[in-house]
Amino acid sequence: MALAIALPVTAMRKLNSITFRITGLTFLAIAFTVLILIYLANVQMTEQFKEYRVVQQMEMSKSGYISGQMVTVVMGPLEESFLMSVHKSLIWVGLAILALGLAASFFLARSITVPLRKLSQAAQQMEQGMLGQTVVVETKDEVGHLAKIFNRMSEKLATSDKLRKQLLANIAHELRTPLAVIQGHLEGMIDGVIEANGEQLRSLHEEAVRLNRLITDLRDLSLAEVRQLTLEKQPANLNGLVTRTLGMLKPLTDEKGIKVDCTLAENLPEVAVDADRMCQVLYNIFVNAIRYSPFNGLIEVNTALINREERKWLKVSITDHGPGITLEDIPYVFDHFYRGDKSRDRKSGGSGLGLAIVRQLVENHAGEVSVESAEGKGSIFHVLLPVDS
Repeated sequence: MALAIALPVTAMRKLNSITFRITGLTFLAIAFTVLILIYLANVQMTEQFKEYRVVQQMEMSKSGYISGQMVTVVMGPLEESFLMSVHKSLIWVGLAILALGLAASFFLARSITVPLRKLSQAAQQMEQGMLGQTVVVETKDEVGHLAKIFNRMSEKLATSDKLRKQLLANIAHELRTPLAVIQGHLEGMIDGVIEANGEQLRSLHEEAVRLNRLITDLRDLSLAEVRQLTLEKQPANLNGLVTRTLGMLKPLTDEKGIKVDCTLAENLPEVAVDADRMCQVLYNIFVNAIRYSPFNGLIEVNTALINREERKWLKVSITDHGPGITLEDIPYVFDHFYRGDKSRDRKSGGSGLGLAIVRQLVENHAGEVSVESAEGKGSIFHVLLPVDS
């Protein structure tokens, strides 16, 4: 019984296939055209042949071969045989055209449906969790264009899944370290191994602050990525934000003896930004520049008003003279938890979220952030904000 039900379902699926639908419609159009042509050709052939016989007999009557008789059309065996052979020839030609039309319509349909079937199979495999599936692009038509789009989508999904897994691993790593320190100290205090003095409590407090900062950064980053981070935009002076941020970081620059050279453009127009978030952007970039600048080094800051793509932009450039970024690391500088130093030693940098937050906050302000760097020659971070946003 189940087999009896399955067979009609399979047959219905085949009949509903695009291959059969395209083949059937194309074949019906060809068949209708051929039948009409054969019918008209047969009718025209018979009528024209009869007219030819009438004209022939009239000419014979005028020339004296036939006299005093009414001209009638007489179809002899030869004429009948000739017409029959012509009709048969037209029918065979029509059948041949129908066969060629059926074959051509079938191959035309398959040339469309076979790539679609491959796309469907690849999509089903992706649905089952096997990401990164691609199909061969064999044509340059709409189906080929669809295959290219599918391949790009598949690659992005695979990359996103890889980054998601890496993000979870990095979050676990970053949370485990301060929690392990806090747990170890508290267990030592409970067991009496570690004395609960002011120094130990300050150490626990520092780890708690670091943990809280990491969680806050993760929250801000996740909200910024889904465009749900609330921005209180007000007209602000970009030079004032730069000066304010450098003032907050003066103790860090003084500690390393770093000189900050500011070249701030005059008469810059105000730009609508969330001042606190934009200070966070500048703060993260400056901290990154200070961290990688040598002792007694130099950090250069420039602001300017530029025209690009028929719009006015405010540009902030922050240049350090540190070790720079390798060419293979530059595309990933603004990714979550990414750092050139794979050892993940805290001495070599923070949690790796600072620049990721920078990118998301700048993009939420309809701006752009980029980096130029060469290994051993330092880095230049550019932040662009549209004036009319």
